[in-house]
Formats: sequence, structure tokens, C-alpha cells
Amino acid sequence: TLNMALLSTLLGFVFAAILSCFAARNIVRNQAVVMVMRRMLDLFRGNLPDARAVLADMRGLSLGQQFDVIVAWDSFFHLPRPNQSTMFPIFAAQAAPGARLLLTTGPSDSEAMGQVGPDPVIHASLSPDAYRALFAAHAFEVLWFRPEDPEFHRHSVWLARYSGGIA
Repeated sequence: TLNMALLSTLLGFVFAAILSCFAARNIVRNQAVVMVMRRMLDLFRGNLPDARAVLADMRGLSLGQQFDVIVAWDSFFHLPRPNQSTMFPIFAAQAAPGARLLLTTGPSDSEAMGQVGPDPVIHASLSPDAYRALFAAHAFEVLWFRPEDPEFHRHSVWLARYSGGIA
């Protein structure tokens, strides 16, 4: 079984469904969900009340344990570009040896403002080469990168393995 950390901004109900499925199959033994919006955290807790759910800003995240799987889906690219590079030591600190990091970004170096309901949100991304350098500098091996993948609803998705702490 796995320890899993999910970092989210908007999709609390989706993560609740994912964790419920994993928990029912005894795939996940410890999980932590980190959200930055109270409304989404409340939705998540309503769907999976026994899971550890934390209202926090991922930029200062310290959950006090390491995880086998870290998912930052539709969250990481809402950080300004300078904050994205500072997240890699945070990912590494939360990663157990051999952990997988699943991360969505933009497909290229860009920054734009959008809106979710009444709230403005940033959509920012570094270049794929900059992400590759950050992964490597923090002991993550990129397993694959799928820019604007139709199977992931045009999300640009990275999967990496943490090699820190492995002898």
C-alpha cells in the first residue's frame, strides 16, 4: 500500500473519488490532501471525511512525513513562475525514496490571467527544459512528459520518480 499526498486548488471532489477508490482496494494506507480554498476542502471532507485534509499554501508545505505518490494536478501551474522553482525542494522533502510525482504544468514558458467564478487566477508555466533541469537538480528522474495530451483533456502532464535517499 502507498502513502499519497494530493495538492489541489479546485478539485476536492475529484480527489475524494480517487482516494476512495484507492482506499477501497487497500492501495493507499495514509493520505494527505492539501487545498488552498476552504470551499473545496469542505467538499472534499464531505466526500471522504476520514482522510487527512489540510487547508494550506503549498509553497510552505511541510506535512511531517514522506509519501510514495505526490499529485499536484491543476494546482502547481496556478503559482507564479518564480514560486514554481521553489516547489521542487518541497516536493523532494515530502517524497519517499522511489516516490512518484505527477504534476500538471503548461506546455511552454508562459503566463496568463484567467478566472474561476469571480476569482482571478494565474496560469503560469516554465519551459519544458527548465522543468527538466529542476527535476534533475532535485533528484527526480522524468519518466515521461505529455504536453497538451488529449487523454488528459489537453493537460500537460509530467511523471517523475524520486531517486533521493536511494543507495
